[in-house]
Amino acid sequence: MTQEEFKSLFGSIGEIESCKLVRDKITGQSLGYGFVNYVDPNDADKAINTLNGLKLQTKTIKVSYARPSSASIRDANLYVSGLPKTMSQKDMEQLFSQYGRIITSRILVDQVTGISRGVGFIRFDKRNEAEEAIKGLNGQKPLGAAEPITVKFANNPSQKTGQALLTQLYQTAARRFTGPLHHQTQQARCAELQNDTHGSSPSFLPRFSPITIDSMTSLAGVNLTGPTGAGWCIFVYNLSPEADESVLWQLFGPFGAVTNVKVIRDFTTNKCKGFGFVTMTNYDEAAMAIASLNGYRLGDRVLQVSFKTSKQHKA
Repeated sequence: MTQEEFKSLFGSIGEIESCKLVRDKITGQSLGYGFVNYVDPNDADKAINTLNGLKLQTKTIKVSYARPSSASIRDANLYVSGLPKTMSQKDMEQLFSQYGRIITSRILVDQVTGISRGVGFIRFDKRNEAEEAIKGLNGQKPLGAAEPITVKFANNPSQKTGQALLTQLYQTAARRFTGPLHHQTQQARCAELQNDTHGSSPSFLPRFSPITIDSMTSLAGVNLTGPTGAGWCIFVYNLSPEADESVLWQLFGPFGAVTNVKVIRDFTTNKCKGFGFVTMTNYDEAAMAIASLNGYRLGDRVLQVSFKTSKQHKA
């Protein structure tokens, strides 16, 4: 993610006073986190409520209020391996919570099967809490485990070992999406994401489009406004009156980099007028999102999704 994409993502929520994507001082590579200062404090709350937990390609982002920097909170991230494949993120948090306040936790899963890889990360509030967790759990067998687990400090992403680990874990992000099978996988991920977000199982229409990227290219050539400075604009129609920006982030986020979303509202009622727009930076990812989400059932509505044409207006 670039600084511009980072700013655009959070700028869609409200006016930004300043923002910074943190990079390695030597390599210039993003370290995967950043800071945003909003002009209006209410927009900070809205950003947390809207974007926390958003899936972007292979990542699920964490958005929370920043804490004042101090030596006591640095290097409090643990790497855990040898976990039972049946252990959930909640189970792992319960195991580690006895040692202190947990800021974030994550269990890595296979991107295709969704099955746990037996590896996870736990970030504590304080460094000394992480140290106590290592003393208490490293080499121990949790309930239901056949083998002892390994608990140690996670490598700094700027170190070579950390870079190798990140490359191995997230190499799928660079792959191009092709074939109907991927459509099904992405559709399932969207369904899973919606279930997780809303706490219920909406009715989904099993529509797995066999449209390929090549045929999408020929279809998209009619009346297209073309890529804007920010990317490719997608028109989403038949949204419910209650729909907001978070719905669009959650629908399109799994397919690739989304830089902006906009729900068109009625000036009088402030409710959605039934349509909105999504901007994605990569054409292939935008085409895949359209092929997978056009005809997608969201609640009691079937969405119509296409590239924005010159006849579709934002007002």
